[in-house]
Amino acid sequence: MKASVHTRYGPPEVLKLGEVKKPIPKDDEVLIKVYATTATSGDCKVRRADPFAVRLFYGLKKPKIGILGSELAGEVEATGKDANLFKKGDLVFCGTGAKLGANAEFACLKESGAIAIKPVNMTFEEAASVPFGATTSLYFLRDRGHIHKGQKVLIYGASGALGTYAVQLAKYFGTEVTAVCSARNIELVKSLGADHTIDYNIKNFTLTGETYDIIFDTVGKLLFTQCKKSLKANGIYLAAAAGLPEFGRMIATSVSGSKKLKGGVAPMRKQDLLFLKELIETGKIKSVIDRSYPLEQTAEAHSYVENGHKRGSVVITLPHPNL
Repeated sequence: MKASVHTRYGPPEVLKLGEVKKPIPKDDEVLIKVYATTATSGDCKVRRADPFAVRLFYGLKKPKIGILGSELAGEVEATGKDANLFKKGDLVFCGTGAKLGANAEFACLKESGAIAIKPVNMTFEEAASVPFGATTSLYFLRDRGHIHKGQKVLIYGASGALGTYAVQLAKYFGTEVTAVCSARNIELVKSLGADHTIDYNIKNFTLTGETYDIIFDTVGKLLFTQCKKSLKANGIYLAAAAGLPEFGRMIATSVSGSKKLKGGVAPMRKQDLLFLKELIETGKIKSVIDRSYPLEQTAEAHSYVENGHKRGSVVITLPHPNL
């Protein structure tokens, strides 16, 4: 099968279209023919081995996993003998998590993992962007931030892959949402439900005197120390891309002080996809797709992601029928 492969860490140019062995599903797995996948900031970090800790998981000298991609949508091609939740021909959307491997023509996943029937009102391209962006935002806002109706929430990086879902989810949970992004994306985040917007090039939200119950940094460009005074008493700062300094502060705030810093790695879970599927099919949330690239242009997709100005998600497409 064809796949976007990298055999060393480095810039986008290390990604090459190659032929690799088609996976065979184990007894408890399903084989999925991939129709759409994505290029995310997380994929770029793994490709660059930045931070260095990436190498501890994916290989010190060279990548142990040569195919990137943590989310996809497609069609069930085959099932293992013990897999009975899905059947050949089912249209699904899935998250591979740390296993990666979605930037290819086929991928195998455990049927108990993050795999669910695709929302009926989404294209494959739209559905492929849900398992990373939406589940990550859901995990941080609901599970780490304990978001609830009546709160004031600020989303920093509101126009990105996480941010566009975060704005919509925060509105779904009944909060007053302030979205921080660049001027060109103000109308986009308003269309997603943001009550207030801030152009970060013009105004520093930490200097306005406004305070929030939750500040969600989706892009890793802030520090807890910068935002602490903008949190209400018992407020929570959520760091989706926390570095080592922030993890140290996370431990410190867990034992002292009323304002908390919370981070971590968001899991990809079947129950979360099912929850999001219902919201999507009832019109509560939608995908925002910036650009699409064919599989052979995955390197170009990574270059675009790394320029830091994408709106929503960047999708990688593969041939598929118009189902």
